[in-house]
Amino acid sequence: MLTQEQKDFYAENGYLKVENVVTAQELARLQEITHQLIDASRDVTESNDRYDLDTGHGPDVPRLTRIKLPHKIDPYYWDILTKSKVRAVLNDLLGPDTYINTAKLNTKAPGGGAAVEWHQDWAFYPHTNDSLLAFGLNLADVDAANGPLMVIPGSHKGPILSHHHDGTFCGAIDPDDPLFDMDKAVTLTGKAGDMTVHHVRLLHGSAPNVSDRARLILFYELAAADAWPLLGASSYIHELGQQRFWADFQERMVTGTPCLTPRLADVPVTLPLPPAKDISSIFKTQQSGGAKSAFSGK
Repeated sequence: MLTQEQKDFYAENGYLKVENVVTAQELARLQEITHQLIDASRDVTESNDRYDLDTGHGPDVPRLTRIKLPHKIDPYYWDILTKSKVRAVLNDLLGPDTYINTAKLNTKAPGGGAAVEWHQDWAFYPHTNDSLLAFGLNLADVDAANGPLMVIPGSHKGPILSHHHDGTFCGAIDPDDPLFDMDKAVTLTGKAGDMTVHHVRLLHGSAPNVSDRARLILFYELAAADAWPLLGASSYIHELGQQRFWADFQERMVTGTPCLTPRLADVPVTLPLPPAKDISSIFKTQQSGGAKSAFSGK
């Protein structure tokens, strides 16, 4: 699927854009299901295990920040990951044995939909090695006005910046950190059906959506099977116990087979502890943890 030039670009820069990774028919079905789920949120009055509500959400105008775990709500989201060209990109970058950490459908509402402050995914869930990435599949056109993903090329090779505020994990870096240079940011716009890829250690964020259109992006967070999560990271697996974890882990395999010999790499690790008061989503973690905004100046 990917050319050697694309693989080399990803290795050097930590991100990649893949155009037209799904067919027109696949995209139309994804859009249909997604809009049905958004419509079904109209009578929801507070965030729950399916929806994160944005300010102003109501029955007349549904405003969401996120639909959680969409692949567990409708199997078509899982089919896209496992049966479309998305799978080929996954195996090109992570190898034949892969599993899913989580998925989410960010539905950044128009007219001020919430920003995601600058962060590195690795700060939330360090593993035994950093063979992890995230796919962002555009379900609608993304331009500069509706809060596109921004990345700092090459930052996946550098340090993991502090994601703590006043001694508590806040899920975002301090925009005044001298190691953070927003002038180097690249904005990833694209058409519906395009997909971005970013390395787990890449610095990234997204501004509020100031357009009159929702920004619909389906994210899959994935790992090579030999990358095992570290105790203390932000994951539900700690609650499962050994037998339930093993059953769950097998269900999360996307391609290939589980690996029982984790690869231990020399990677920088700071555990995301103590946790913020509300860790139900990145938005809540950043808000309750007191993260300083790079977009509002607060």
